[in-house]
Amino acid sequence: MAFSLGSVVQKISSLVGKGVKGGGESVLGIDIGASSAKIVQLRPSRGAAVLETYGEIALGPFGGQPIGKAVKIPPEKTAEALLDVMREANVTATAGGLSIPFSSSLVSVLDLPSVQPEQLKRMIPIEARKYIPIPVNEVTLDWFVIPREEGEQSAFDRVEKETPLQAKGQEVLLVAIHNDVLQNYQIIAAQAGITINFHEIEIFSAIRSSVGHGIAPVLIVDLGAATTKIYIVERGIVRLSHLLSIGGQHMTENLARSLNWDFEKAERIKREHGLVTSTAYSPEENDKIRTSVLSTLTRVFSEVNRVLLSYGQRYNKNVSRVILAGGGASLPGLSEVAHSSLSVEVEIANPFVHAEAPAFLEKVLRDIGPGFAVAVGVALRKLKSG
Repeated sequence: MAFSLGSVVQKISSLVGKGVKGGGESVLGIDIGASSAKIVQLRPSRGAAVLETYGEIALGPFGGQPIGKAVKIPPEKTAEALLDVMREANVTATAGGLSIPFSSSLVSVLDLPSVQPEQLKRMIPIEARKYIPIPVNEVTLDWFVIPREEGEQSAFDRVEKETPLQAKGQEVLLVAIHNDVLQNYQIIAAQAGITINFHEIEIFSAIRSSVGHGIAPVLIVDLGAATTKIYIVERGIVRLSHLLSIGGQHMTENLARSLNWDFEKAERIKREHGLVTSTAYSPEENDKIRTSVLSTLTRVFSEVNRVLLSYGQRYNKNVSRVILAGGGASLPGLSEVAHSSLSVEVEIANPFVHAEAPAFLEKVLRDIGPGFAVAVGVALRKLKSG
């Protein structure tokens, strides 16, 4: 079960637009989130990925909590949930990749002087201590030197001189994952009878399935249950990342308080109606539903705009568009609100577009797609790399 971030980043850079290797066994992409676990099974066929099955299971009930609640359950319970969803989805593959939550890792861009690789290897653990709040020997470290930009530019590059940062030396993408996290995933995989060929931090999986061709910078907003991940990707490289401690669960809790509903009802109404007015409720109730959900989204979009500004100041560049992913991106009416709240083009992630599937599933897969961005991205990595 390998974890090698440097190779992961190189793969992302080189695999944008690269086809799936023909022939071979079906593979799994597994994403264990805060409130649910998702699994996707893809099969390579004639240079394309074929969707064989997919499934999602709420983790709340395995921890005595309602559907939609973020829970912390032991590895044994998580394995039980995985076995349940695999059985329900008729999963036949037994090997693939598993994503690591962004919240369980540290991803940072270090500004370092240009030095030889051997010297850099000695510098990284020393520099890492400034960013990691626990002993370095308790984490698995990896890093990748971000290539300097040469030649081709995009229309989103500003015509300005290099910033002091860009002229100074080199940028290194540093990642750290706590060893306990990796050990827990090994337990989960073993008890679920799954062979994990690799781990991958969820950011990189979502990039693979959600970001199309082009060199212009893209900002991805991954709306999860407990957290919202914000990161900017350029030429396949994560340039900036940020974790916000609010998500879909907070929308539901606000909604439940506002209308004096229990969590289960609020979660169901949020998923079914979201920001769209419903004839099932009075004008006053519709206003309360919209206001409650927007109270969380307003904070998220405010932070996105702040990140956009920060990136522009740091790199003298503008982001070309914002992609909304994660389960929260399936919220009805979200697209319209996002367009009016953000100063750039907005689109909803559609990861299943990378896989062949029956035509009658097209709308369903588009609707649920944002929540499967990570699982699909994990499976695609295995298919593309062989």
